[in-house]
Amino acid sequence: MTLSLPFLIALIGVALLFDFLNGLHDAANSIATVVSTRVLKPYQAVIWAAFFNFIAFTVFPQHIAQTIGTGIISANIVDAQVIFAALIGAIAWNVITWALGIPSSSTHALFGGLFGAGLAKAGFSGVVWSGVIKTVVAIVASPALGLVLALLLVLVVAWTSLKLTPMGVDKRFRKLQLISAALYSLGHGGSDAQKTMGIITVLLYSQGMLSGGFHVPLWVVLACQAAMALGTMSGGWRIVHTMGSKITRLTPAQGFCAETGGALTLFLAIFFGVPVSSTHTITGAIVGVGAARRLSAVRWNVASNIVIAWTVTLPAAALIGALTWWIASFF
Repeated sequence: MTLSLPFLIALIGVALLFDFLNGLHDAANSIATVVSTRVLKPYQAVIWAAFFNFIAFTVFPQHIAQTIGTGIISANIVDAQVIFAALIGAIAWNVITWALGIPSSSTHALFGGLFGAGLAKAGFSGVVWSGVIKTVVAIVASPALGLVLALLLVLVVAWTSLKLTPMGVDKRFRKLQLISAALYSLGHGGSDAQKTMGIITVLLYSQGMLSGGFHVPLWVVLACQAAMALGTMSGGWRIVHTMGSKITRLTPAQGFCAETGGALTLFLAIFFGVPVSSTHTITGAIVGVGAARRLSAVRWNVASNIVIAWTVTLPAAALIGALTWWIASFF
């Protein structure tokens, strides 16, 4: 179905709204640790994070955009109804979890919405199962990798800080946490903005508006990075509290380990084109640094509630996406 230009622009606007809400919803992932350790004030932290969110396109290739655009459902079944339904599924679930202060995954909300809409339209034949399996594996692997890397960093930090006083350690890592927060925000912008790039690009591709095959136009890159950065600047204060203090209390050194472990995980995911969740990644890293201190330092009841939200996200967004496609198919 060929869309009129106003309708195409409106649909792209809905995609950018999702990107904005992604930044708003996931702002806490980038700034929770640096705020909870009082290295930066909240307004300083969101500006810092938003800047590195935006410039991420200068650092990373668009591998995840390719996966989202062609690796979850077949590009041949994509049309306006599928994209609209996928975005509504993701946006609706993001708003619900944001209102409840639950750090669920925008990535897997979008994945679920896209999967549900594609399945509703074309059945199992429209699904690219290799991409689906890769993404589902990443649901488990990304927080586990973040946890392990954070634990290793805690050991390195402890070993290199043996001759320092507690005040000296605190002073050193207050400075270093600015770098780790920047690295994590860079990874967040490079990973999450690409998901909306993939959605917009496959929509343009379905309308025959891309010459030379599937590729992400520069204006799409800039629009998606800007929308995410603006969302981050708007903040996500409900989730900051959960991520920054409810799971475990953090020192600047621990915040550095959590952010760096999360950033390294995101960098690897971007390189291999795997759409992982920044929420899952940083939560795993925060649990890792808390558990390195002692297992009782982690509020496991909070962590378990977050894991339940992760488990529900994909099928809930898929159900909303499928229902939205079914309703939209009548128009």
